[in-house]
Amino acid sequence: MDSIATAATLTWLLEKPSIAISITLAAYLLAQKLQARFPAFPLLNPTLIAVLLIAALIEMGGGTYPAYLHGAQYIGFLIAPTVVVLAVPLYRRIDLVKKSWPIIAGALCAGLPVGVLSSIGIMRLCGARWDTLVSLAPRSVTAGIAIGISQSIGGVPALTAVFAIMTGITGAVLGPLLLQVMKCKDERIIGLALGVTSHGIGTAKAFQISELAGAFASLAMSLNGIAAAVLIPMGFSVWA
Repeated sequence: MDSIATAATLTWLLEKPSIAISITLAAYLLAQKLQARFPAFPLLNPTLIAVLLIAALIEMGGGTYPAYLHGAQYIGFLIAPTVVVLAVPLYRRIDLVKKSWPIIAGALCAGLPVGVLSSIGIMRLCGARWDTLVSLAPRSVTAGIAIGISQSIGGVPALTAVFAIMTGITGAVLGPLLLQVMKCKDERIIGLALGVTSHGIGTAKAFQISELAGAFASLAMSLNGIAAAVLIPMGFSVWA
């Protein structure tokens, strides 16, 4: 009975915006402190740690994710204006962006097909079902667009959202390490790579590197999302 009462209480608390938002901010601030305390550990990505902390709280306390989602809905509401703000550093670098169109075009032409085809190819070799294949295809696109693409091609939106978030976190954690191994020091290329492959979470990581990397990451994320929204449904309509 005590566990049932605890679960009911936590669910009730999570439905309150003040509680859900406070828990989210506290988890993220703690994750940031951990990253600052141990900067040599790339797995201590603030987004990853915050997600794990909140998931652990809900799971151990017996709460429900729908209750948390209801309480924290205002955080999602603030995402849209936050994305618009990303245009500011991009505008400051507009002259450099115009001069860099060849590498921007190259990143988009390589990133989108590789992201989609590698996902489908690997899952096909693993014997995945059709709905899993199409749900995974838009994983490198920011979640809001990826869910819409998934719905249009017969995927499972919830599964697509999970794949997109996992891709963003993985790219933000491993992407900078791979770029270091490749001795890539051009912040434009770093930003484009993170933006194309890891959408919003990768863009946030790019801004931690520099404003220039962040500006190119936000541009890559936006253009890749637009291209994916048009080309992926077209490609699947031809394939089907």
